[in-house]
Amino acid sequence: MRTISLSQNGGPEVLTLIEVDTPEPGPGQVRVRLEAAGVNFIDVYHREGAYPLPLPFTPGQEGAGVVDAIGEGVTSFTPGARVCWAMSGGSYSEYAVVDQDTLAPIPDAIDTQTAAAAMLQGLTAHYLVTSVYPIEKGSVAVVHAVAGGVGLLLTQMIKARGGIVIGTTSSDEKAERARSFGADHVIRYDHGNWANQVEEIVGSHRVDVVYDGVGRDTFED
Repeated sequence: MRTISLSQNGGPEVLTLIEVDTPEPGPGQVRVRLEAAGVNFIDVYHREGAYPLPLPFTPGQEGAGVVDAIGEGVTSFTPGARVCWAMSGGSYSEYAVVDQDTLAPIPDAIDTQTAAAAMLQGLTAHYLVTSVYPIEKGSVAVVHAVAGGVGLLLTQMIKARGGIVIGTTSSDEKAERARSFGADHVIRYDHGNWANQVEEIVGSHRVDVVYDGVGRDTFED
């Protein structure tokens, strides 16, 4: 099979297309024929070495496809099933071996590319609105980088739970995109102190939670 491998950290030029033996699933594992692979910032961090992995390795923490073979003890999936996953490496490849406990079935109404693109960022957004801070009706949330992948999913999940979204972003185009996904208010954090702008919106209510996926440029305020 063909796979993307890297034997040293660096820029995109270290990604190399090679031929390797197709892997066999072990006990509790499933082999998936990839139809789509998610591309995320964590893949870049792995490639650059910011989040180091043992070399050589095949990047890709998210994917979707069709079950091709199953290992001993697998009871949850059979060959031909459409599946997706996140946080299991090696999706930049024609085939990947994944633990059955990591896989999720793809509903018939969802295409494979959407499933591959939604898992890692979708699970992130989901735990942020349920486990990290459970959004309730009337909760006021500030979502930094609101027009990014996680930000847009967060916005929709917050609205679905009855919350109010104040998004921050860095361009008018991104602001309009966030509004189209349901953000109640959008401010430009590059146009002065974002905290002051939020205070003008919420007044004495203040905010219940801030989801900060930016960091350095927003954290201190």
